[in-house]
Amino acid sequence: MFYNVGIITDVFPCLIFIGIGAMIDFTPLLANPLMLLFGAAGQFGIFLTVIFALQAGFTRLESCAIGVIGACDGPTAIYVTAHYAKHLLAPVSVAAYSYMSMVPILQPPIMRLLTTKRERETIMPTAGYKVSRTTKLLFPIIVTLIASLVAPLCAPLIGLLMLGNFLRESGVVERLSQSAQNEITNIVTLFLGITIGSTMQGKEFLKPDTLLVFAFGLVAISLDTVAGVLLGKLMYLLSRGKINPLIGAAGISAFPMSSRVVQIEGQKANKKSILLMYAVGANAGGQIGSVIAAGVMLSVLRSIGAA
Repeated sequence: MFYNVGIITDVFPCLIFIGIGAMIDFTPLLANPLMLLFGAAGQFGIFLTVIFALQAGFTRLESCAIGVIGACDGPTAIYVTAHYAKHLLAPVSVAAYSYMSMVPILQPPIMRLLTTKRERETIMPTAGYKVSRTTKLLFPIIVTLIASLVAPLCAPLIGLLMLGNFLRESGVVERLSQSAQNEITNIVTLFLGITIGSTMQGKEFLKPDTLLVFAFGLVAISLDTVAGVLLGKLMYLLSRGKINPLIGAAGISAFPMSSRVVQIEGQKANKKSILLMYAVGANAGGQIGSVIAAGVMLSVLRSIGAA
């Protein structure tokens, strides 16, 4: 019953996205729009992984579902897989949530490998975060309109993510905003876990393809982190040492875990470094970018298949 009502109809992923939207404060992103570039770079690994999966023999839509694991966004992975590769729903979902929880383990080695000590020690100035109320209210509306035009296949997710944020920023429906953040998200997450668990039947789950899904998911997340940090290094050079490249690692959609990882790694290099607000901006951009990336990829692959 939960599978038919919650997964096939997209109710569970959409309800969770309302909760996520209500939890996110986009102020750091709006105060530093440049951070949106890191959110875009943080999706690069998804596209590369799709190519690798295609070469391994997966179909176009299966490859898309596998690549989306790299977004570190469980609801998006479930939304895409339930629509276009239902037989991979269990391994993709387990991989997406497992790797999302492992971000504090997976990202730091890559961050340290790709950056120098001097780069990691970079102190970024404390920026002002004053954003007008009008801007905060218009942002979810504008993002919904633009994203729905660019990636119509994922319009329900981006629309409900921004609806949750609009509830938060409106300031007049506090009870609904709190319910979305707490009760609704907690209950739906529980039902979602039960539903995904019920699809993990041995004959369907214990296959060689499952191991490949997990392997490609790890590749996707690693490449997303690499792309973000490399963009950070480029920004470090262009800004003449004013931007800490570690921020690029927060471009994935694992909100807010990836932001915390950046803050911790920055302070390990320099105790005076405070990168959290910049990282949160990049992380919020990654949340939007992951949904748009999935929608664009599905549109391209479907158009190729139709041709």
